Amino acid sequence: MALKVLALGDVHLGRRPSLPGGELDPVRLGPAAAWLRAVDEALEASVDAVLMAGDVVEREDDFFEAYRLLSAGVRRLVEAGVAVVAVAGNHDGRVLPRLASEMEGFRLLGADGRWEALRLRGGGEEVTLWGRSMTGGSCRVNPFEGATFDGEGLRLGLLHGHRDGGESPYAPFSRGDLERSGLDGWLLGHIHRPDALSVARPLGYLGSLSGLDVGETGAHGPWFLSVEGGRLAVVEQWPLAPLRWEHVDVDLTGLVEAEEARSRLLARIGRLDAELAVSRWVPEALGLRLRLVGVTALGGAARCLLASDEGEILSTGAGGTAYFLESVTALTCPERDLARLARLPDLPGLLARRLLALDGSDEGRRLVDGARLRLEGLVARDPWAALQGPPLDEVSLVEALRRVGLSLLEELLAQKEASS
Repeated sequence: MALKVLALGDVHLGRRPSLPGGELDPVRLGPAAAWLRAVDEALEASVDAVLMAGDVVEREDDFFEAYRLLSAGVRRLVEAGVAVVAVAGNHDGRVLPRLASEMEGFRLLGADGRWEALRLRGGGEEVTLWGRSMTGGSCRVNPFEGATFDGEGLRLGLLHGHRDGGESPYAPFSRGDLERSGLDGWLLGHIHRPDALSVARPLGYLGSLSGLDVGETGAHGPWFLSVEGGRLAVVEQWPLAPLRWEHVDVDLTGLVEAEEARSRLLARIGRLDAELAVSRWVPEALGLRLRLVGVTALGGAARCLLASDEGEILSTGAGGTAYFLESVTALTCPERDLARLARLPDLPGLLARRLLALDGSDEGRRLVDGARLRLEGLVARDPWAALQGPPLDEVSLVEALRRVGLSLLEELLAQKEASS
């Protein structure tokens, strides 16, 4: 016996992703399709409640489109006995209350801008849900000022706002506010990159339901929560968004001819497709922002060649995913004799020696350890702390240092040649 919840971050009904050409349908791949997928999965899993953390609608002008799409899903959920609960965000602070009033069974928490509690029951479990809506396009007041929270059973919060946002106009609050609230978890909307939520720490952003542009890379979809024995037993993301974006690097080191870059790109797509194949859900389309890296004199030619493929579907994966190229950038460096350069008594020589050391010497390990410490200190500060990206492993860190070092070496050598 368990109480089951499906929590959705920013849906943005009415918005369509920017897609190239005529082969990809932005309606079939956009937020509306992701919403309908989420409804299907909620019904399949027999959840007790669907929660939405604001910005359900893109803008006020999308009233009728949002009503048509939202009401169809809400009706199916309510008829199946699923509670549908939301808070409004900065995009829909005015329109969502009006939409909610037109839909039977749609519950908007804290519509007047004040905290409101709701009891959810199911599977012999009980959850007290606290929520607060934004009432317009901005709110500079910390929503936690003067707030107190109580309630029976497990206690969760549903809020749209800007965590650690300083003087942000979007309901700013701090991580400390969440931790001091006394609730067992917080499901947040506003930031489109999902946090790494877990049973041990269910406190953070759900992320956008579907990646809305190429900047919103990686897995997107709702979060499934299961409450058993008065505590959270499961917290997992369901990456069911029909459209996904990824930034990928293709190493062109050792390239013999520019045309070979296409083969290397297809090989990279193959590895990515194999990673996605283990998921229960595979996207219908995946857009690639490609960076060409490595040491080669053919980087520019390869970029020009692949640029002609931008917007084209490059491959269809084993699960039917259509891979297309959004853009391509060349960050390659021409081949250099590092051993010869390392003998020079100048800055390029020093840098060449450091690059050679990255191949595993004691000096190289000291360089890598020093870089890791500096990067960890940097990402711990605002605003980077909110991104919570994965830590760099040893191989990735060495590759990043080599790529930056080679690029800097080219710059130093160009300056040297220009001054001579």
